[in-house]
Amino acid sequence: MNQASRRARDLGIVVGTLPTGRHNAITDVPGVRVGHTTLDDGADVHTGVTAVVPAELGPGRWTLPAAVHCGNGYGKLVGSTQVDELGVLESPIVLTATLSVFRVADALLGHLMDRRPDGVSFNPLVGETNDGHLSDIRRRPVAAAHVLAALAGASADPPAEGCVGAGTGTTALGYKAGIGTSSRTVRVAARPATVGVLVQSNFGGVLTVLGVPMPVEELVPEADRATPPGNSCMIVVATDLPLDARQLGRVARRAVFAMGRVGASYSHGSGDYAIAFSTAPADEPPIRDADIDPVFAAVLDAVEEALLNSLLTAVTTTGVGGRTSHAVPHDALVRRLSAVGRLTGDGPPGDGPPGDGPPGGGSPGPADPPVDGRSGHPATG
Repeated sequence: MNQASRRARDLGIVVGTLPTGRHNAITDVPGVRVGHTTLDDGADVHTGVTAVVPAELGPGRWTLPAAVHCGNGYGKLVGSTQVDELGVLESPIVLTATLSVFRVADALLGHLMDRRPDGVSFNPLVGETNDGHLSDIRRRPVAAAHVLAALAGASADPPAEGCVGAGTGTTALGYKAGIGTSSRTVRVAARPATVGVLVQSNFGGVLTVLGVPMPVEELVPEADRATPPGNSCMIVVATDLPLDARQLGRVARRAVFAMGRVGASYSHGSGDYAIAFSTAPADEPPIRDADIDPVFAAVLDAVEEALLNSLLTAVTTTGVGGRTSHAVPHDALVRRLSAVGRLTGDGPPGDGPPGDGPPGGGSPGPADPPVDGRSGHPATG
């Protein structure tokens, strides 16, 4: 089985019953773009930059409603206190390695100043996880040019996943991890909406897939036991639904809750954060709180699937000090899930009818009702 380019749905792993967006990615939210810069010398450097760029930010609209939730605050999320205070996002969201976060923030500040020559106050938002297990983090190889390249290269296409950008050197749940993404479509108060998620996975615990534990000691007996117990997770949530900052804070909390579905331990040294923002037009009033439950369901499922994608698309990597982080072995994982009836269908589930999008994206067709992989039963309403 090809370890690369296999997402959860390609393996028959379906999370929840809600339909995905066209590409099952954060870029399914209109106006959201993603760019990566990857630094990998095949030896001691495995790091990079990932930028989530809302197209709505620009002349005529310099802020978007936003919120940050901190599950465990062992982290350096630059710009978070002003988002908490004002409830707005003023910049692209950039992710990188822990000791590069301040250089990245300075580069992002320069980018913002160039775009707005009359501005005198800016709030660059930069998150991080510690990739020092595989990358020589003290070298701080990320430079301003790498940040600007990620911003300039940001695209609405489905973003690359796994060992790319800010996920190049990350590990999670005992395995090699990286960047992952997913999306869900919902109807809220009779209007369609999309919720998209991007994650940078680097946290500890025991990998759990559709409720089935997948300990690295059992799936990869030769795995490096020196893998750190937990070094953070960054989650970015975007939606085109009109939500205010308070409501986005509620959404961000659910995003961090979803880490528990895949076995996160929320350990002492883990900085677990979620950033949520809305791209809805500024003149649209926020939805009623009584209508928000479908959004909560969407973010829980999308984060769970994005985290799984971040692991399943990663590849085994040997880094600084000769340390090796092994990818999740797809064959062993599929055998274990199949044995307990958790897999869905014979091929990549979640596809729409022919021509309705790429494998792994879109909604199940009319003859193929949504199936929750945990129970194996069709949705009932």
